[in-house]
Amino acid sequence: MKGVNQKTLRTNLPPTLRHELVCGKYSLSLGGRTHVMGILNVTPDSFSDGGEYFNKSALALKRIYDMASAGADIIDIGGESTRPGAEGVSVEVELERVIPIIKEASRNIKIPISIDTSKAAVADEALGNGASIVNDITGLRGDSRMASVVARSGAGLIVMHMKGSPRTMQDDPAYKDLICEIISALKESIGIAVKNGISEDRIIVDPGIGFGKTAEHNLEILRRLAEFRALERPIMVGPSRKSFLGKILNADPKDRLMGTAAACAIAIMNGASIIRVHDIKEMVETARVADAVKGANTA
Repeated sequence: MKGVNQKTLRTNLPPTLRHELVCGKYSLSLGGRTHVMGILNVTPDSFSDGGEYFNKSALALKRIYDMASAGADIIDIGGESTRPGAEGVSVEVELERVIPIIKEASRNIKIPISIDTSKAAVADEALGNGASIVNDITGLRGDSRMASVVARSGAGLIVMHMKGSPRTMQDDPAYKDLICEIISALKESIGIAVKNGISEDRIIVDPGIGFGKTAEHNLEILRRLAEFRALERPIMVGPSRKSFLGKILNADPKDRLMGTAAACAIAIMNGASIIRVHDIKEMVETARVADAVKGANTA
């Protein structure tokens, strides 16, 4: 590389952003070591673990405690499937599925619990019973009351990009400029949050891998994830066991462990602060190695 100025090469890379994320009684230092969010779906029809913890509260709680012991930094609990083609459920059904689990788990683990919902009524009950973060796949577009619920609670907020709804999102999704359109939509979600009194230090962005994207779109998001640093918010990525990995590997969801690890490592190298995953021990190890290569502070 004779004649190439190494300093000049480095200056074109986006800086590593550090954030102190405020979420209820918790505060997470993001931008150093990667944080791992563990997934628990108490649904009969989620794409990977649907039915495993549905109507099995003791098993669901054991899974939460096992994930926390394995190194999860956040537990994300959902009571409505968001897989492609999924049918919605009522507020009452969703509450019945998630509130007893959140209430009991929050008494026994010392890490934030996130409620994965797009319904303000569910978020409100969850936050009142021990949750500290709302993970809204609609980016505050699904329920006009969601932003005010989060604002008055002091909770953290994850705004995700989704094209369409879970029922329609994989019906031939198309973009003129994939990354610019996702960044623009996430910027609008941040604007909605701030307008309703949610401070930016409580917001995380998620580009929504698998939500209204083709396999090629998902790969481009991972390849160009650093561009999302323009939003100046922590980035969360959820590639765990997703169908684009199955397409590459010709593997069923539970046989996509190594593909998930590869996707997570790439996401971390390109700026993800949080990875949302099913397999905690393995992805904690993946994150630690990626962090070490990246030169992140792993304390």
